[in-house]
Amino acid sequence: MSDGKVRIGLILDMSGVFADVTGPGSAAAATMAVEDFGGSVLGKPVEVVVADHQNKADVAAATAREWFDTGRVDAILDVAASAPALAVAEIARAKDRIAVFNGPGAVRLTNEACSPVTVHYAYDTYALASATGQATVKAGGTSWYFIAADYTFGQELARDASAVVKANGGSVLGEVRAPLNTADFSSFLLQAQASGAKVVGLANAGRDTTNAIKQAAEFGLTQGGGQRLAALLAYINDVHSLGLPATQGMLLTEGFYWDLDDGTRAFAKRFHARTGRMPNMSQAGVYSAVTHYLKAVKASGTDATAPVMRAMRETPIDDFYARGGRIRADGRMVHDMYLFQVKTPAESTGEWDLYKRVATIPGDQAFQPLSASRCPLVKR
Repeated sequence: MSDGKVRIGLILDMSGVFADVTGPGSAAAATMAVEDFGGSVLGKPVEVVVADHQNKADVAAATAREWFDTGRVDAILDVAASAPALAVAEIARAKDRIAVFNGPGAVRLTNEACSPVTVHYAYDTYALASATGQATVKAGGTSWYFIAADYTFGQELARDASAVVKANGGSVLGEVRAPLNTADFSSFLLQAQASGAKVVGLANAGRDTTNAIKQAAEFGLTQGGGQRLAALLAYINDVHSLGLPATQGMLLTEGFYWDLDDGTRAFAKRFHARTGRMPNMSQAGVYSAVTHYLKAVKASGTDATAPVMRAMRETPIDDFYARGGRIRADGRMVHDMYLFQVKTPAESTGEWDLYKRVATIPGDQAFQPLSASRCPLVKR
């Protein structure tokens, strides 16, 4: 062990647009995982440290560099948002330290930006676009207009979803990009409305998604307007805060839902007792990733990067989050994804009873196949 203690770092959005879907909830999940592991590994204490990157890639990179150089952080097990995550991935590669990502969605993390020390754990834009896009087109949503967040995640999500729509016989009538932290979506929604598209695809996340959905309902865009809303990344937090009247019938893809089985319900009950809300897929992913990392440290007998990464790649992930999950050569953790439909108020039996499962998408179908990977680590 490098210094008598294992330090796990989380670089999150603690107060901004993604705070509700990562932030304090992700920090709580990591702490729970450490506590459930016994608070130590190989007889050494485990510590969780958290920083707020303020949604700035340079702040995230500076934090990672400081943690690795002087803060004695052994691994960073989440970075919220794609641009900060891509910046931290480069620092992790340069410093030969482990970084695992649950909050960001950019598929670039396992393509051009892949490295031997990084893992993309919870979801990515390819999986979200593939499942939601295919299902919506098959249900008659054959023409799309995208409102995309104007940063890495939104651009990649809109690009991937457009490809899926076209591959399944649909058409894309246009796209507009909205800046991060947009409060007023009226001009973007009016452009989407004027396009005549059957489906308005929201390629954004966090507060941007909730603002867009809320204002779409106010505009009557989806109620009597002949258009359907597809939120390509909507967390359970978003559906809960907006309410079922505004979100009922919406299709969305997630890698986790608290009410899937006894294991997910048991974890969710404890998480709710600590935080007052149910966990989403990124927060549950943090718990799973921290546990998997600590198991790898224990199995390796060290916190050194190479043997721990080897153990993480060689050991299947079997817990309430992933059954038979595995980390591929490109760093993608492959696991099942789920297509859900938001319940109507009449169908719901409680505050957090929000989804009904439409389909389970096996991991090897949900995520980008290795044959299409642009990761230089993948052998051809």
